[in-house]
Amino acid sequence: MSFVKLRFIDKNKSQFFATVRSRVDQYFEEKGISKKANGLMIFKSVFYLGTFFGLYGLILSNQFQPWTMFFMALGMGAFAAFIGFNVAHDAIHGAYSSNDKVNEAMSIFFNLLGANVYVWKVTHNVVHHTYTNIPGHDEDIEIAPGLMRVTDHDQLKPHYKYQHFYGFFLYCLASLSWVFRKDYVKFFKERIGQTDNSMPPKAEIYKLFFFKILYYIMFIIVPLIVLDVAWWQFVIGFVCMHFVEGAVLGLVFQLAHLVEATELIDANDEGNIEEAWAIHQMQTTANFGSRSFLTTWLCGGLNMQVEHHLFPKICHIHYPQISSIVRETALEFGVPYHDNTSFFTALKSHYKVLKHYGADALAQNKLAHA
Repeated sequence: MSFVKLRFIDKNKSQFFATVRSRVDQYFEEKGISKKANGLMIFKSVFYLGTFFGLYGLILSNQFQPWTMFFMALGMGAFAAFIGFNVAHDAIHGAYSSNDKVNEAMSIFFNLLGANVYVWKVTHNVVHHTYTNIPGHDEDIEIAPGLMRVTDHDQLKPHYKYQHFYGFFLYCLASLSWVFRKDYVKFFKERIGQTDNSMPPKAEIYKLFFFKILYYIMFIIVPLIVLDVAWWQFVIGFVCMHFVEGAVLGLVFQLAHLVEATELIDANDEGNIEEAWAIHQMQTTANFGSRSFLTTWLCGGLNMQVEHHLFPKICHIHYPQISSIVRETALEFGVPYHDNTSFFTALKSHYKVLKHYGADALAQNKLAHA
């Protein structure tokens, strides 16, 4: 298939983004505050990092019964995802600090969780944030090719009839895939979406293998040597830890872009998206539970994807304050602002999307050929 360079064509000459950006800038100027991390953000970082590595240390102390260590491992899985949401995600976007060295230092925790900063910057910061929900270009909506169908472009297969059930189990495998497979595949892929990746920097290659090996040592080899448990007990704990992490990661990411209100948008034959980039983001992105302090605290602002996609370099700690500005400006310009009231409302909507592209699509196809 020939490569087509995508372009956003602002056919309506929209002033939405210029206006909302000006108003958000004005908010920070009037308040006299930085767009980066504040005291609460630093507290969150210490809380999530301290809890995760605290649980790790308690497990390695070998002072607990296997069942207790098992539940600690489940807690580590959840907090690994929370570190990704609340600490590493902001840092990799350059939103944690105005100092690049601080962002780089905080990004290291992403590598320590078994993922890879370089791959994430390309696949997420560049590709996903630019070409959101564009089939064939946004690889974030290619959840499990051949196993799940979430666009009309994917071929219909009989097993998709059940994807609204088994899809949630596949989300549990997300972090295991990152740790053992996905990062390697993406890193050495010549093109990721619209981005040429044929010559990754040598320093990044060294980092990839250094941190992967470090992760395997810290979370596989050391526990097997230190812990007074059978190898199969360790495997159960390790896999279940990743099941929890994967479930949290998978659900939060999917509820932001694959719900009923959001759109999947194709480029025309010339490779043009006939809308301004910011309007495209509003069409393809949704919030959930944005008025819930707990949801925002746990998700690191990723439940406020509308604000994040418009302002990825603003620390998520400020999203609740600027959301009213974005919402009111969207209403003023007649731009969609998708917002599911809660996590469970969004979860129900995502379930319906999976069913729509699976069981419902198969049923319609069967009727059409009857």
